[in-house]
Amino acid sequence: MFEGVEPMGRGRAKAKQVKVARQLKYNSGGTDLDRLRTELGVGKADHNDGEPADADLMDRYGDYADGEEPDEDGK
Repeated sequence: MFEGVEPMGRGRAKAKQVKVARQLKYNSGGTDLDRLRTELGVGKADHNDGEPADADLMDRYGDYADGEEPDEDGK
């Protein structure tokens, strides 16, 4: 046998594996974003009260955006 050469007869099996791998890679059928959203616990109805989704972060870190240091009590 030669080094680096596979024995005869494995060509069909390897071709099938390559075909399946390419189908999985390129034709996975798309992503179900609604299912992913529910699995991650992120819902559309989280902030329907008119506030932006990051309002709590703005309240917390807004002083840094203005260039000011927050008070000692963190507010």
